[in-house]
Amino acid sequence: MSIAARNVRWIVSGKIIVDDVTLDVAPGSMLGLVGPNGSGKSSLLRLICRLRKVASGVITLGEIDVTALSHNAIARRVALVEQQATTDAQVTVLDVVRLGRTPHRGPLSPMTDIDRAAIEAALVHVDMDGRRNQPWTTLSGGERQRVQIARALAQTPTELLLDEPTNHLDVQHQLDILSLVADLPATSIVALHDLNLAAMFCDTIVVLKGGRVMCAGTPDAIITADMIRDVFGVEAHVEPSAHHGKPLVQFARPARLRDRGVAFDDSSL
Repeated sequence: MSIAARNVRWIVSGKIIVDDVTLDVAPGSMLGLVGPNGSGKSSLLRLICRLRKVASGVITLGEIDVTALSHNAIARRVALVEQQATTDAQVTVLDVVRLGRTPHRGPLSPMTDIDRAAIEAALVHVDMDGRRNQPWTTLSGGERQRVQIARALAQTPTELLLDEPTNHLDVQHQLDILSLVADLPATSIVALHDLNLAAMFCDTIVVLKGGRVMCAGTPDAIITADMIRDVFGVEAHVEPSAHHGKPLVQFARPARLRDRGVAFDDSSL
């Protein structure tokens, strides 16, 4: 299914957080949201799955306005992986992943073979099948992130939203997770800070700054030195990667604070 937003705006305490955003995600494709901290990436993801209510504009899943869908109907098709997930409850990896099947079952319904197969496949996909009985509280940040992605996969979503899914992950699991998402039959939106990962895995990229769309298009068209300078305020060299042909960003080392005229008191050094 496709995801679309038309002139979406979200305001908190008089401050515009998401400002007139329009985007389209083709069915089965992967769109990357990039931009500085505070640019509205996380807020936009929450608006799409109706965890927040738009101030104006329309968001659709397929041809259906999300406001016409119940929260449970959205949960049966849209999975969201947020940046942080914490709990003090004494639960295991398996307990967390099982939660992904909740929208597909009645409150007292027993697990079916379909449920169990979805859970097992999700655990295998994120390489946590051997840790299913491990307590959540003993997991590292990266392991918790992988379990949350498994929980989302267990939902068997048609639309998948991920907010910084590579946070806390080592390089191997960053590549593994994004490869997995890119190969899924789901339509996906992934908020990322790493421009090289966005260029490598995303079909299209939308750049946000101050809640507004600055530019959108293919990685080749969007990941440029001019965009990086204008949006992120840093200098970079961009050229096609010798390995995969996608844009490769090489950042220039920033000038030291002393070179920018910032004074230090050296007496205590």
